[in-house]
Amino acid sequence: MNLAKLVKPYRISDGKAFNLKAFNPDDTLGLDIDAREAKASLKKGVERLSKLQEMLYAQDRWAVLVIFQAMDAAGKDSAIKHVMSGINPQGCEVVSFKQPSGQDLDHDFMWRCLSRLPERGRIGIFNRSYYEEALVVRVHPELLAREQLPDALVGKNIWQQRFEDINAIERYLMRNGIVICKFFLNVSKKEQKKRFIDRLDDPTKNWKFSPSDVSERQHWKEYMRAYEEMIRATGTPEAPWHVVPADHKWFTRLVVAASIVDKLESLNLAYPKVAPDMHKQLKAARQALENE
Repeated sequence: MNLAKLVKPYRISDGKAFNLKAFNPDDTLGLDIDAREAKASLKKGVERLSKLQEMLYAQDRWAVLVIFQAMDAAGKDSAIKHVMSGINPQGCEVVSFKQPSGQDLDHDFMWRCLSRLPERGRIGIFNRSYYEEALVVRVHPELLAREQLPDALVGKNIWQQRFEDINAIERYLMRNGIVICKFFLNVSKKEQKKRFIDRLDDPTKNWKFSPSDVSERQHWKEYMRAYEEMIRATGTPEAPWHVVPADHKWFTRLVVAASIVDKLESLNLAYPKVAPDMHKQLKAARQALENE
């Protein structure tokens, strides 16, 4: 399977005309493969990702920020677990952003995320991110009130202003060697219901369920509008979105793996070349070891 073909249909690098309804959560691009073949294809993608990550780490020039946004039960955790399974832990960090703390709320809305950006040579994964400020905070205006912004700064244009600020910061990050790969895992309301029931029926998954998950479903249409406007405003060439079908986890993982591999391959990564005088030292070191 050519994983590269899985990327283009879902990449949004110019969100101006984006319409979420045009993206089917159940889509698999017509692929008809069994679980074994899907697992084998993912393994190849993970192996390629692992090799690229080694070069990223060795070259120490670029950093990669991977952002996951989705409704609950869309498969963010499992996508991270399966796709990043071959990554060297020394070169990767996963950060899960929960409800903001009092300290977070005393800073600007980007602060807690910007403080966890990956270093050069590393992959940083954000499980949720600063985009929550244009999603859950937009759907629940009472959360915006907790941020204690001056009244004069909270107007009807605040969401557009936040999109503009996000675009500016992402462009700044790109110009400083931090490339961004953003994923919206697009799960259907029907599939989310099924996964919630599975969590309730399986004692080993009960911990994953929260009563608030059901109440948030009541705001489904509001969330879909918020996601559509967010992607429309922040799908840019510098930081494109990938709207990934999420009703079939095997397909979600393939698309995510293919997209990250595609991003890393675009960086022309390579192992650092050793200077000519260092070759002599390496040769001498080898000789010394052989003569022990």
